[in-house]
Amino acid sequence: MATVDVINQKGEKVDSIELDDVIFGAEIKDVLVQRVVVWQLAKRRAGTAATKTRGQVRGGGKKPWRQKGTGRARAGTNRSPVWTGGGTVFGPHPRSYDFSLPKKVRKAALRSVLTSKLKENQLTVMDKIELDAPKTRLFAQLLQDMGLTGRKALFVLPEKDETIHRSSRNLHRIMVLPTEGLNVYDLLRFERIVLLQEAVPRIHERLG
Repeated sequence: MATVDVINQKGEKVDSIELDDVIFGAEIKDVLVQRVVVWQLAKRRAGTAATKTRGQVRGGGKKPWRQKGTGRARAGTNRSPVWTGGGTVFGPHPRSYDFSLPKKVRKAALRSVLTSKLKENQLTVMDKIELDAPKTRLFAQLLQDMGLTGRKALFVLPEKDETIHRSSRNLHRIMVLPTEGLNVYDLLRFERIVLLQEAVPRIHERLG
């Protein structure tokens, strides 16, 4: 098992913790990580793009001119796709881009990313976060003490904490997630991952 230092919100070492090799020492499978990222982004797509076919656009009830004798091509409606204002052929319609992905694949991808973050020294374990009030200024001071000012950091909490969430939401490079919301895409987006000590056993339960 890998042994990692535990720091406090002043950036000082206060303890150490062992991380399970099943999760933080797993085989890194880039293919699975890529599949999960594509799956997450597909789930986020709105799928609301829409065009009208010739049966949905307005007009087209009257034949524009008689069938023969005018020297022009035959036409039965002014809403044909070849006319300006006509319908669209093979245009997009509202749909879902979601597809299923096995839970085992998603867990393996999470283990791969967590292992990669630990190997690249981008993972920090923190004992706890204590704020006197939900103030952005207090959280910004915490980031400064930890040397994270100006860096993209993801804080993983054991459970949702309204004080921490409200204190950090105005900091555009910072994101706070509970362990049940931990996902591959957000882990990859941030250069520094900060796990609260109480969140580690919950991650072990979820991915072990």
